[in-house]
Amino acid sequence: MHRKRLITGALTLTIATLAALQGAIAATERVKVRGTVESLDGDTLKVKSRDGKDVTVALKAGWSVGGIVQAAVSDVKPGDFVGIASQPTDSGINGAIEVVIFPAAMKGIGEGDRPWDSKPNSSMTNATVANAVTSVNGPTLTLTYKGGERKINIPNGTPVVTLTSATKADLKPGAGVFIIGERTDDSKVSAERVAVGLNGTTPPM
Repeated sequence: MHRKRLITGALTLTIATLAALQGAIAATERVKVRGTVESLDGDTLKVKSRDGKDVTVALKAGWSVGGIVQAAVSDVKPGDFVGIASQPTDSGINGAIEVVIFPAAMKGIGEGDRPWDSKPNSSMTNATVANAVTSVNGPTLTLTYKGGERKINIPNGTPVVTLTSATKADLKPGAGVFIIGERTDDSKVSAERVAVGLNGTTPPM
């Protein structure tokens, strides 16, 4: 029973983490930090961002950590709930930039289609996989969400990840992180949650 409670608690933590990370967020209020850990000292996390800037993240009381691990496009099945960042292509079907496969308990989290900032003109679609059609350029998924539908092609080599539990000890120097927080000034952010790549995984979000 004790082990069952631990597993349930870890999954709840992960759900809370990614619910915050993947939900609709007003760009004027929140910022995304993508980079690698430089150090963790108490509740102060220092990150080297992807564009080479040093960012200090002040972690709020009770802050939590969620893990990100590699998966494969073959793991995506009809009925799965996924989050896919994509861009328009000349074919008229968006091409995926990255794919997150959510645990079943997270189905419906942040459902919908919204602008995203990982690449120009990109969007994030959190939706259920209705079907998949295989092609030489990778599978094309039909995603359905309340009030809409989107087809997205998953080119070969697209990063695919899924979620798991993690601990503060996983915030080691060099570990990849993805954080959504509130900007306090040009180089400082406050945040409640951190998503960290495990086993060398770089969070692709």
